[in-house]
Amino acid sequence: MKGDWKKYGLGPRNAVVALAAGAMLAVSAAASAGVIKIGASLRMKTETGEKYGQMVVDEFEAINAAGGVNGHTIEVKLLNDECKSDIGVANATKYSYQDNVHLFVGSTCSSVSLPIVDVIHKAGVPMLIPHSTNYKITLKGSPWVFRVPISSRFSAAAAAKFTAENIGTKIAYIWASDAASQADAQKFYEYIETYHGEPPLYAEQFQEGELDLRAHLLKIKALKPEALMISAQSQDFARGLVQSYEVGIGPSVKRIGGSAASNRPAPILSGDAIKGVFFHAAFSYADPEPRVKEFVKMTAERYGVPNPDHDFSQAWDLVQIAKVALERAELTLTDDSLAADRAAIRDALGTVQGYTTLGGGVVDFCADPTPECRDGNKTPVLIEYTKGGEDYEIQVIGKTTFGADFGLAGMAEEAMKLRESLDN
Repeated sequence: MKGDWKKYGLGPRNAVVALAAGAMLAVSAAASAGVIKIGASLRMKTETGEKYGQMVVDEFEAINAAGGVNGHTIEVKLLNDECKSDIGVANATKYSYQDNVHLFVGSTCSSVSLPIVDVIHKAGVPMLIPHSTNYKITLKGSPWVFRVPISSRFSAAAAAKFTAENIGTKIAYIWASDAASQADAQKFYEYIETYHGEPPLYAEQFQEGELDLRAHLLKIKALKPEALMISAQSQDFARGLVQSYEVGIGPSVKRIGGSAASNRPAPILSGDAIKGVFFHAAFSYADPEPRVKEFVKMTAERYGVPNPDHDFSQAWDLVQIAKVALERAELTLTDDSLAADRAAIRDALGTVQGYTTLGGGVVDFCADPTPECRDGNKTPVLIEYTKGGEDYEIQVIGKTTFGADFGLAGMAEEAMKLRESLDN
């Protein structure tokens, strides 16, 4: 279905719905034996989000076109969780108990992935995460969870380290209420306070979708910060960025984004306001590596996206990692072998070592159900916008790799509380 929107007589916004329906019919019609069933739940509220989902399906179909996995066909279901935890939990429950998938892929939003962990843990389904970065996801300690994107305990610290060394430590923070944005801001200011002894100049949360952030920004202006961090999904980030200039916070105050600042809508919505903003990410389309150039060419030709963000690259990396694990797993693929096949895929994922991502980081998984083993990529990329708008431009300003246990000190009590949810 290589991006063939016209086949359904639909625009791209609705094509994912048709794709999901088509995949469901295909799975229900297929015999259980010999079929590897994968269920994906992603945030597809926008055309860009739909393209993430489309690419996941396309890449699994490419594996089928090349002969499948050890002779087995992959069947994929794709559902939109809208970044809503109740829908994500419903999707995961359906996949686990009704559709009997062998592998769960999801989600985009950390606030959705967090409760899904409890569902797939109880069902015994391996979970491969494409986008969610909140450190709490793997701190829960489920043996069924593997994370492809960079945990917030690494990425936020990378931006914080760069800020402290190159800009200053008097920083104001505002963040949206979603789990990923909150974690990005929290890890950032914890790093500054721990390693540089400087508490936040200002630190407040706002509701996701809040239209007017100027009350916060006027207070921040009066405090004269050296830097301002706005951690939020693309629309909220862009709104806060534009309004920061409207209230008179000048360009000498460095603006910093959370991980979602890398998503394609952010520079388009922000326009000129995004120039000079830097953020942490897992990938940069401006990287001159041949693999990256080929990937960028593919997203431009297939999906009309010439400057793919790290959510595109991580979705692509996820499929390649899944392929490695599925090829290693000894699968029977009958109705009676479902639990054993799920466990085999989980164990095979735990053997994936040395996979180099499109962003240049290396994914190393291992068998222990710990953040050290399940947060695979530990190398954030630091990227700065040099131009905003539809034809935005970026440059890489650095990369930082962390040790597997970075950021885990003092988290034993929090980990214990999180793990309690797995047993309830």
